[in-house]
Amino acid sequence: MRELYVKNHAKLSAGELVCAAALRRIRDFFIMDIIIELIRGGGTLTFPNAFYGFVWCFAQCAGLLFILIYLHQFIYLIVGTFVRYKEKHIAKENHTIGVVISARNESAVIGNLVKSVRASNYPQDKIKIFVIADNCTDNTADVCRSLGCIVFERHDETNIGKGYALHFLFEKLHTDPQYADIVPEAYIVLDADNLIKPDFISEMNRSFDSGYQMVTSYRNTKNFGANWISAGYGYWFLHEARHLSNCRRMFHLSCAISGTGFLISAQAVKEFDNWKFFTLTEDIECSTNFALAGKKVGYNPDAELYDEQPVKFSQSWRQRERWSKGFYQVFGKNGGKLIKGCFKSYSCYDILTTIFPALFFTLSVLVVLPVCAIVAACIGDMQTAARAGLSLAESLSGMLMIMIVICALTAATEWKKIKAPAYKKILYIFTFPIFMATYIPISVVAIFKKVEWKPINHTAAISLDELESGKGQLRTVSRPSRPTQHGKGMISYNKRGTEKRAERGKKVNRVAVR
Repeated sequence: MRELYVKNHAKLSAGELVCAAALRRIRDFFIMDIIIELIRGGGTLTFPNAFYGFVWCFAQCAGLLFILIYLHQFIYLIVGTFVRYKEKHIAKENHTIGVVISARNESAVIGNLVKSVRASNYPQDKIKIFVIADNCTDNTADVCRSLGCIVFERHDETNIGKGYALHFLFEKLHTDPQYADIVPEAYIVLDADNLIKPDFISEMNRSFDSGYQMVTSYRNTKNFGANWISAGYGYWFLHEARHLSNCRRMFHLSCAISGTGFLISAQAVKEFDNWKFFTLTEDIECSTNFALAGKKVGYNPDAELYDEQPVKFSQSWRQRERWSKGFYQVFGKNGGKLIKGCFKSYSCYDILTTIFPALFFTLSVLVVLPVCAIVAACIGDMQTAARAGLSLAESLSGMLMIMIVICALTAATEWKKIKAPAYKKILYIFTFPIFMATYIPISVVAIFKKVEWKPINHTAAISLDELESGKGQLRTVSRPSRPTQHGKGMISYNKRGTEKRAERGKKVNRVAVR
């Protein structure tokens, strides 16, 4: 039986072989391959030799295990394509909101974000903008002060990363009495390169008012059409919003925050020791701790923001390398707790499959099958070598098919929201699998390499009006810089502008409140 299968497929062209492999992968999705072989063998599986049987069983088991673990995400994909959640709660109160922006040398773009916050339809007396000028060497702090922001300058070359910056701010606000009267009820965390729509804060307030202590939003891309790299990010974040967060909210499950564009209550911040999340992916670490604590992260699809994505592969590699390492850190730190929590909460299982290194499935296929093919060829077992090669082709074509389907469905449902010409939307559907495939070497390197947080340069400046009208052009803005000298003292400015000095050793934390 298996001999005839291999013999027939050996006559196919490369293109026909890929198509046949894709069709077989669809059949495998419904576990039909195993069932058919059992029927043919009268209830038993028969193979030419043991090596052949190992290769076939390995390929089938790897595919079946992957499908079983991630079946719920396939369900999200189908349901999310046809149904969109709509927030129905009407806020009874406009809560005080603190917009938190952690910025490192972001003077080129942060002004547009602050202006978009000021242009929101939420009562301005309920909004305070807190900026953490984190290890800045440019005039980010000065730009933000001129726009009426409350600026905290932090200089710490040892504890580097967004998690440390957020903890620094929340510690100041929640423990220093001089800031007691400006602590809001909830915080919205944004990146300096973001732009928010006028109703963004109002929508997040609706979800907060409904009872959620943490809420994620709809993350769009402002430079989607720049190239295949920015589009790869853009399609993935839209997929997360439409298919993952959308369905989790509909099914009353916990979502996951994604770095920027999320709300967290001041009470929740205090419960988690003023944000003591210091891994390279502090957002996923926070989502994991929320799930373990039995809390749920909400989602509001009408709270939309625009995010700038990297356009250089070197920057993209560095960023995704950090993400991969951060996922390993969170899995190593909380994986055991999540496995135990799976028996109590589905949300724990959901977040576990999010941080579980799916790379191991891919690597097992990409390593084991080629090795088997080479070994079989060396010992003259061409049947097994052909079987291993065919299984590899089936796996690769299956991955390709899944990526194209995800991207095509995302493009179809979010077509009007994507800020790019139609031909680019279509073209980047087919480059999306390439973007995702580059995760393989990135994730492998991250296993062995010591990865540190490094800033991503944001220089694409555009206002919200220009972006949404389609008439504006992304402008690359150079970064103004200023020389800075850090002494050993801590300089702070209180509300009256009185200067205080206190020795703090080698660390310098400069706080400015206006």
